[in-house]
Amino acid sequence: MKPSNPGVAQDDAAAQYLTFTLGDEVFAMDIRTVREIIQVGPMTTVPLMPGFVRGVINLRGAVVPVIDLHARFGRSPAKLSKKTCIVIFDSTRVTDGSSERVELGLMVDAVSEVIEIAAAQIEPPPNFGTTVKRDFIRGMGKVANRFVILLEPDRAFDMGEMAELCEAAQIAA
Repeated sequence: MKPSNPGVAQDDAAAQYLTFTLGDEVFAMDIRTVREIIQVGPMTTVPLMPGFVRGVINLRGAVVPVIDLHARFGRSPAKLSKKTCIVIFDSTRVTDGSSERVELGLMVDAVSEVIEIAAAQIEPPPNFGTTVKRDFIRGMGKVANRFVILLEPDRAFDMGEMAELCEAAQIAA
């Protein structure tokens, strides 16, 4: 496959990422999966859901589950502030060999900016030292003098795994 820009090697191709914060950590996800960013508003809690499912919202007539990233990553639930927002993104659910697009909301402390990170500036996830499960991390983006944790949404927000956790919560109740 030819690089889109003949003057730039394929390994140096940059991708755009939406950055956001959880506590003092900076995370990012591929901007192509992000649909929109909304303010936190009224949510309907759903009984017998795992602690990381904060509730559901009505987004133009669609029911969208909201995942509290603090809780999903094994921390205590997020505290709401003026900067707390919900990042709506597309996830893929695979059932019986077919896949469908599903919208999910991610509750984050604050959205920062959209940045470009070249593929050469992305290191593999560390084997230790992160507060997030290694499978959830695509890589560590080197930006200026800091690292940005690049999420792997297909693993971190795997609909099948989250459904199993919901079923386990119902059985335990």
